[in-house]
Amino acid sequence: MMTYRLRLCEDNISANAQYLTVPLGLNCIIYVVTGELTIRGEKEETAVKKETAAFTGGPCKVQAGPKASRVLRFELFKDSGGAEAGIESTSDVKSRILLESPIELDQSADYVMRCDRVDFELGSEALPHGHRGGGIRWLIAGELMVKQGEGEYHAMQIGEAWFEDGKKPVHAIASKNERTAFIRVSILPLEIKGKSSIMYVNPEDAGRSKPRTYALYVDELIEI
Repeated sequence: MMTYRLRLCEDNISANAQYLTVPLGLNCIIYVVTGELTIRGEKEETAVKKETAAFTGGPCKVQAGPKASRVLRFELFKDSGGAEAGIESTSDVKSRILLESPIELDQSADYVMRCDRVDFELGSEALPHGHRGGGIRWLIAGELMVKQGEGEYHAMQIGEAWFEDGKKPVHAIASKNERTAFIRVSILPLEIKGKSSIMYVNPEDAGRSKPRTYALYVDELIEI
């Protein structure tokens, strides 16, 4: 096993501005919160609209559309002591690190980097569960009470990020007053590409109705 790091950055890009990503590794997912982007890689160009995501496998140019864009940038890279590479600070691009967490990966195994969105019905809950891999969540709407392992419940607010290692059981309860949703990027075994990663603490819970919906944006085989 080797220690990698999964980092979430927020980029605020002025209208029509562009910047060159300086990835710490080959694997990056860009999710557009507001505005729209064009991502230009070595071989292709990808348009990314509001509330969608794209995978990049190397250096690329990111250009905002006619309006300013707010972007979530998830990067997976080898642990190098928390280097600041890839953090922009210009008049047109303002970046900041929202969260960075270590993640253990087997270099002999194959993985996918997945980005999806989870929407909860009012007051619904995700019963105690784990996942086949770790990942970062970012709350995009509502409020979510989250308990990991034997810890206390924490009220996650819009714009707040947290890491789940997939091993500690998680219990989540959505707001009763407003719709709740989060964006998630996870590193998962290749064999579950296109499949759910969830594992319930009580196997009987797997057969219960799940009052939440999922939107899958990226499920890409990666190099580590």
